Amino acid sequence: MNKIAIVYWSGTGNTAAMAEKIRKGAEEKGANVQVYKSGEFEPEMLDAFDVVAFGCPAMGAESLEDVEFKPVFDSCAVRLENKKIALFGSYGWGSGKWLERWEDDCRDCGADIVADSLACCGFPEGEAAENCYALGEKLASV
Repeated sequence: MNKIAIVYWSGTGNTAAMAEKIRKGAEEKGANVQVYKSGEFEPEMLDAFDVVAFGCPAMGAESLEDVEFKPVFDSCAVRLENKKIALFGSYGWGSGKWLERWEDDCRDCGADIVADSLACCGFPEGEAAENCYALGEKLASV
């Protein structure tokens, strides 16, 4: 059984809703899941988990939120080599460049991205909600 951390920041609640659906999918497949808002997570905690899913919405010019989330993620980045991770987040406009850049940054750190990154336009409903749930299922089995 995988032990999974879901670490996220959400400004409007959309990314938080994604995190909850990912949690449900993973738990229903038997994973032990802990959910943290970004300010609650410390880099030292990475070692306690088999997989970590990081979630952050696109902000401004399609970048990670830089006051609460990015500092936490950056402090974790130095410990991501060979760590199994997944990325997710919501957006309201744009083309998803923030997620592509974020993936590149994670690969540069040596992280093992174990699932396709998941972007959701707005609140995760319908197919987007199903995709979040499916991501949780996948994380439970990697």
